[in-house]
Amino acid sequence: MANNGEDFSQFDISKEEIEKLVSEVVRYVMFKNHQNSGCPIKREELVQLVTKNYTQRSLPAFVINAAKEKLYSVFGYEFRELQRPRPSSTNQGRASQKNSVSDAISYILKSEISEQRPEVYKKFVEDPNAEPLAGFTFVILSIVQLSGGKIAEENVWHHLKRMGLSESDTNHPVLGNVKQALETLVQQRYLQKDKVSGPEGNILFYELAERALDGPVNQKIKDYISQIVKKDPVPVD
Repeated sequence: MANNGEDFSQFDISKEEIEKLVSEVVRYVMFKNHQNSGCPIKREELVQLVTKNYTQRSLPAFVINAAKEKLYSVFGYEFRELQRPRPSSTNQGRASQKNSVSDAISYILKSEISEQRPEVYKKFVEDPNAEPLAGFTFVILSIVQLSGGKIAEENVWHHLKRMGLSESDTNHPVLGNVKQALETLVQQRYLQKDKVSGPEGNILFYELAERALDGPVNQKIKDYISQIVKKDPVPVD
């Protein structure tokens, strides 16, 4: 295990205990990633795992960094950090503004094999059953991107109905429950929901969340839009 340029003896625990903690974090991350279909893992969950039996303040950061190295060197995964953006609405209560930094940070696993050995990834890693949701994801994110990064829920369904997808469709031949498919994008942090109070009542908006704003994914969205319209993406009404 690499020591990230630090001496683990500063924590007054053995090398074996450090390695055990790192292995626990790696197992937890792999299990959660599989169990929750790639939904981001909150940093706070990993901090709690490390501090369950230890109180050293800087130990969680050390262990998480070591786990990152192990996930990459052993499994070929980048343990990518995401920073949750605040909703663009100004109608946010003070409580929401007091979230700790650790609450706002999450992680996803990104396979490096998909870029380094695409043929191996396609044969042994890629899940063909996930392709319909992946296509749906890019369509939704493109709609939101073209709307300036934020769009009212009713407008989302307006666009989807033009594609033959209905909010009431619970048995679509490819997506199954269409409304739940959209909610999955919120759980996976491609989108975030923001309820805004107005003169006509509460209006629900969808906007791009940290996973869609992450550099590589956001570039893929723009490339996808460019392929469709054959020109640089521009906002639409």
